[in-house]
Amino acid sequence: MVKNKIAQMKIQQMAFMLIAVMIFFALVGLLILTIGFSGLKEKATNLQEENAMLLVSKLANSPEFSCGQAFESKENCIDLDKTFVLKKNIDKYKNFWGVSGIEIIKIYPENKNLVCTNANYPDCDTLELIPKATGISAENFVSLCRKEYNSETSIIYDKCELGKILVKYEKIQ
Repeated sequence: MVKNKIAQMKIQQMAFMLIAVMIFFALVGLLILTIGFSGLKEKATNLQEENAMLLVSKLANSPEFSCGQAFESKENCIDLDKTFVLKKNIDKYKNFWGVSGIEIIKIYPENKNLVCTNANYPDCDTLELIPKATGISAENFVSLCRKEYNSETSIIYDKCELGKILVKYEKIQ
């Protein structure tokens, strides 16, 4: 009888030890997962920022923006006329680039702080393709070129100005 009670006690001790070991390993596993995922949001934000920087570098040379053969194949050149027409059809492209905002800002020769509309184009400074008021932005300097008509000489020429392109993205919460 005493042997049965001792055997039962040993079995209960073994069961409690197995439960304690399982709880210990579960806690260790949770600790490892917590440490592993602790910087995940920061890593995702950094990755998104890096992608925006790469995108802003490539965007000026993409077919939707680039000057192409009309302006002797310039690098980092944005055709403002083509981009202004793209602005009218931007609903088809909103999710194409994966960013929350794209702006093109003319820096030189003058700055009137006017947003481009049908009424004031090309005498404007900011072309908001995908308007977004908030967010973190990455930018790159570009040439902003368009065709200009000189009424005195009746000549169409290429007019290029200095500008920058801003790509905005939202920080991951």
